Amino acid sequence: TISREDLIASVLELHADIEGLEDDLRPSGRVNELFSRLVSLCLHRCEIDFGNPEHVPAEVARVRGSLIRLCGKAEGLLEQHYARILGDMPEPHNSFHLFPYYSNYLKLAMLEHHLLLGAAAAFSATAAASSSPELSMDKVAFIGSGPMPLTSIVLAANHLRNAVFDNYDLDPQANELASRLVASDPDLASRMRFHTCDILDVGQEMASYDVVFLAALVGLDQDLKRKILKHLSENMRPGASLVVRSANSARAFLYPIVDLSLLQDAGFQVLSVFHPTDEVVNSVIVAKLTNT
Repeated sequence: TISREDLIASVLELHADIEGLEDDLRPSGRVNELFSRLVSLCLHRCEIDFGNPEHVPAEVARVRGSLIRLCGKAEGLLEQHYARILGDMPEPHNSFHLFPYYSNYLKLAMLEHHLLLGAAAAFSATAAASSSPELSMDKVAFIGSGPMPLTSIVLAANHLRNAVFDNYDLDPQANELASRLVASDPDLASRMRFHTCDILDVGQEMASYDVVFLAALVGLDQDLKRKILKHLSENMRPGASLVVRSANSARAFLYPIVDLSLLQDAGFQVLSVFHPTDEVVNSVIVAKLTNT
């Protein structure tokens, strides 16, 4: 265990070192070491209430915002690096385990699938008592898929073996790298599509999805996250599931926190919230769009 004061002091120190490398956060011995130390530190069970100024002074809140941005930048560069390496292999799908955090994706995808099954069971019970259609998981959208769309890949290969996945990302290079990773696998290639666009420009198409995943780094600030959630609620079909990645306690130095009120205000019913205690960093929120 570590005290809140000691953890915050260590995070501030690491932030200073990481910020000094901002011009080049590509994978290297030094970059890998600093981020590994940061992640290990933030995995400690140490309660930090980021809504409480006594827990989180203004300077710490500022550093947290900077760290989330730096972590996102470094994560993107790490994924690009490995997507290029794997994409040059004859069968990239047989070497995903080379990605340093692949085991985390295996655990996270299993967790999210389990939570979705629970939500589907609850929804089916409700649907049985009404005229609502039964929930399926045949068509999935992943918003913010990046150059290493491992959640979609793991879900498609291990859990949702008949589902079609539409992956959305702003970066055309990310989508090009991602499509190369599945091109040599006939099954994955036939069920995965990649779209370069802003999700705020995707309208009626969202109503065709049974499940929508929202990556943690899509909408770094609360205002943009609120705007995205509102857009999804206006275009998804009632009863469809939304899986949102968030963060809790010290892990919120790495990823944004999604306040449940943002979902509720947008018209989503929160069905479950899970905060991991192992090496998986992201919290998971499963919600469904209520009838509007």
